Amino acid sequence: MSDLLRTNPTVHVIDVRTPVEYQEVHLTSARNLPLDLLKVDELPTDNHPIVFVCKSGTRGRMACEKMLATRPNVMNLEGGTQAAVEAGLSVIRGKKAVSLERQVRMAAGSFVLLGVLLSWLHPYFIGLSAFVGAGLVFAGITDTCGMGMLLAKMPWNQVRSSSSGATCATP
Repeated sequence: MSDLLRTNPTVHVIDVRTPVEYQEVHLTSARNLPLDLLKVDELPTDNHPIVFVCKSGTRGRMACEKMLATRPNVMNLEGGTQAAVEAGLSVIRGKKAVSLERQVRMAAGSFVLLGVLLSWLHPYFIGLSAFVGAGLVFAGITDTCGMGMLLAKMPWNQVRSSSSGATCATP
């Protein structure tokens, strides 16, 4: 796949990670289109190959599955951006951010701990820990993470525009 990206300038690279993850590091030829916003009509209309990329390959595979029925020329970059960096592909690095995966682990751990601590006040609070545990089992079985999708929509996972809209024009 890295040879295809190096030698074929007509390949469209679509990065399906969150804008903050994209801003941290992305392939120079990539365009950001987060998985939850991905629609067929947003993809290039020519018949050139489309390569989906994410951090490790999971969301890229999900994007391929979502688009395969209408776009047979889609591919997933297995191993994601990490594999691209290891293969020596050209990337752009920006501001370091807390990865979505780490955010999920911190949130899940915090909710489990909170449920255990609150269960000392009332035993029903242990249900919070059980709910998070069930969510983690579901995420493991289906390879989709509801908490991750929710966290991806949070304001700290969005890229803020650097322009305020003000101008310096004089009359």
